[in-house]
Amino acid sequence: MNGTSLRIVLADDERLVRTALRAILDAEPGMEVVGEAATGAEAVSVVRALRPDLVLMDVRMPEINGIRATEQILGSMPEPPRIMVVTTFENDSYVYDALRAGAVGFLLKRTDADQLVQAVRTVARGDSLLFPAAVRALAGQHAPRAARPAQPAWVTRLTGRESDVLRAMAAGMTNIEIAEELGLGPATVKSHVAAVLAKTGARDRTQAVIAAYEAGFVGG
Repeated sequence: MNGTSLRIVLADDERLVRTALRAILDAEPGMEVVGEAATGAEAVSVVRALRPDLVLMDVRMPEINGIRATEQILGSMPEPPRIMVVTTFENDSYVYDALRAGAVGFLLKRTDADQLVQAVRTVARGDSLLFPAAVRALAGQHAPRAARPAQPAWVTRLTGRESDVLRAMAAGMTNIEIAEELGLGPATVKSHVAAVLAKTGARDRTQAVIAAYEAGFVGG
C-alpha cells in the first residue's frame, strides 16, 4: 500500500452503489476512497491517474465493461492495483471472465458492510477472495471448451506438497490456514505458493486456481 491508508477506487455505473460503498469504506480506519468512475473507460483513466492500491470494479458498465477495464489496467501499468470485481449474481459469466483477466476475486453487491470490510482487508494483505463452490460452478459453466491435453505439462512439474498447496488454494484457504492444515511454517507455504505460480505461469493465486480448474486438476 502507498502510505498508511489503503487507497481505493470505486467503479460502478450506479451512483447509489458508489455512495454506499464510499460511506462504508471511508468510515474504516486505514481505508480511503480516492476516486470514483461510472464507466469502464473512466475507470481505466481514473486508476491510471490516481494509482490506487485496490479497485472495486463492477463487471457490467457502459462503454467498456469491467472485464476489458481490468485487462487494460493490468496490461498498461507497471505496478497495477489489485482489482476485485463486484457483481449482482455469483453465476454471472462476466465474473469468470474477469477472474481470468486478472481480478483477484469477486464480491456480491448484497454483501453486508462487515463482510465488505473483511473482504477488502483480505485482498489488501495479498490473499485472493474466492468462494470455492461458486468458482467451481463458474468453471464448469464458463471454462473454455477447447481441446487440451488430459494432463497439462505443469501438473507433472508440481511436487506432491505443491499439489497439496494448490488444492488448498482452490479450497479458498489463506496461507495461514494452509500452514495449519498441512503442518507447515508460513514461510514454507509462501515458498510453495511462489513455486505453484511459477509452474502454472500464473500472475497470482487466483490465476493459479483458475488454471487448476480449467486443467481438471481440481473441480468436478
